[in-house]
Amino acid sequence: MAKAKGGGIIKKSSCFRRFFYILLIIGFLSTLVACHHRQDEGIAVPEGRIVFDRIAVLPFQQIVPEEPHGGSVSCPICGVIFNAMRTAGTPEAMVEQRFLEQLEKRKPKFRVIAGDRVAGMYHRVSSESLKAPLRQILRNVGSELGAEGIVIGYLYRFRERKGASFSVEQPASVALEIHLLRVEDGVLVWRAAFDRTQSSLMEDLLQIGSFYREKARWVTAEELAEEGLEKILESFPGLP
Repeated sequence: MAKAKGGGIIKKSSCFRRFFYILLIIGFLSTLVACHHRQDEGIAVPEGRIVFDRIAVLPFQQIVPEEPHGGSVSCPICGVIFNAMRTAGTPEAMVEQRFLEQLEKRKPKFRVIAGDRVAGMYHRVSSESLKAPLRQILRNVGSELGAEGIVIGYLYRFRERKGASFSVEQPASVALEIHLLRVEDGVLVWRAAFDRTQSSLMEDLLQIGSFYREKARWVTAEELAEEGLEKILESFPGLP
């Protein structure tokens, strides 16, 4: 009887430990969910497709990490973390131009305001409002331009491939993000991101669609960025 009683105690102790571990896991997962919620706090995304009559596109910006060889950075608007890398030159200007070209090809239902006028207005307003929150600066720029929506794009990584089309030492890698804010109240009404390092079909079977679209070759960073913009614009509000 004593042996059976001892076995019962061991079983109860084992059950208690399992129950305790489950509670710890639930608590850990709840913490993760809570942290994610705090990260997105204050970002209200209305339901449905938001359509404006006039949208201003601000100059795209390259967000660089403090470390010279790359590191993590957060989006200035929504706080999402990206693995970033400093790139020489102004690849963000090229990405902005490709975005505008693809936007025009899709025949938007709204008027697009972009170019030197927008860039000049943004630099003037931002220099006059150094202590103002970013969203307020964006709203002020949009109001000055008579726009109802304002687009801001960030380029986090634009790493060029090392090698040729069919043989590389290092594949191209691109990370970019685009936001659409409502000028009236600064609400983020749409956001999309693209973050990809090209891999071979054997390395990543999930990229089989891109593999055939890229004609089974190693693409340049510019080609990878264009692919990302195509995917991003699939959900952009107001496009046919």
